[in-house]
Amino acid sequence: MAEKDFYADLGVARDASQDEIQRAYRKLARTYHPDVNKDPGAEAKFKEVSEAYDVLSDPQTRKKYDAFGADFRHVPDGVDPQAWARAQRGGQDPFGGGYGGGDPFGGSYSYSGGGPKGGWTSAEDIDLDDLLGGMFGGRAGRGGRSWGGGPVPGADQEVEFELPFADAYAGTRRSIEISGAGGSRTVEVNIPAGVTDGQRVRIAGQGGRGSGGGPAGDLYLIVRLAPDPRYRVEGKDIHVTLPISASEAALGAQVALDTPGGSATVRIPAGSSSGRKLRLKGRGMPSTRGVAGDLYAQLRIVMPKDISPEAKALYEQLAAASDFDPRARSVA
Repeated sequence: MAEKDFYADLGVARDASQDEIQRAYRKLARTYHPDVNKDPGAEAKFKEVSEAYDVLSDPQTRKKYDAFGADFRHVPDGVDPQAWARAQRGGQDPFGGGYGGGDPFGGSYSYSGGGPKGGWTSAEDIDLDDLLGGMFGGRAGRGGRSWGGGPVPGADQEVEFELPFADAYAGTRRSIEISGAGGSRTVEVNIPAGVTDGQRVRIAGQGGRGSGGGPAGDLYLIVRLAPDPRYRVEGKDIHVTLPISASEAALGAQVALDTPGGSATVRIPAGSSSGRKLRLKGRGMPSTRGVAGDLYAQLRIVMPKDISPEAKALYEQLAAASDFDPRARSVA
């Protein structure tokens, strides 16, 4: 399987700036969001670009991804990238030795040529994680074995959970129930303000238990935003419908709009039509590590159900005085 390339997913160069990455993500999110794109593959593509943006928008995570590629989430801190690359290319010891001909952990396993020993069924059963297991804190081999008999860190775990929009915007503290082989447990989690759909929240030391004195793994919470009756979220941008009257659309006006961050005043340009989007910069989802998203108010002209005789007479005068045809092909 080809290695995932987050830069290719967003269509940007590896030296792209943070602004270029954000612009590329916003364009793709608007294209593939399942609320606006009903193509069967749109949702999968949207999740793909969201994961890429989540990684590349964080300078520290991006730096680790650039160094270790698809393995970046599993490589312990402090590992030299060049040593890791050498180990991947040739099965070499990251500390300068080699694996060919013997087990660097003092055993009798052979990792090159010949038949494997110690109960392995084929040479393909041994992967990079097995080879490097004992060198980074005694990580476990297959089946929970510990190379070299040292402490074995616990495995990382992933849990999806649904979060209401209001909690995602403002941040919250939640009790998450984690089920595993050892039973269920509850973890108290601080959710930062501005988390987005598909974003991973890392909780250090709350994953699987270690053995032999090894530390616990990490817990990764994958956020799924619950549908909201008022707001729709695309990445860091928020979309909301703004009802206006026919006179406000025709003449222009300044109207109040309730946003997640408080009330805002929106200027309606004269001659606006339903569907027009007005951008409120920086009023979208907050960000703890970069630029906040924007809020887009989509205009919707609303007519009263009952029209008074006076208003009806005025509409009739307007119809007589105007030669505007909304169905003419020249009308945008």
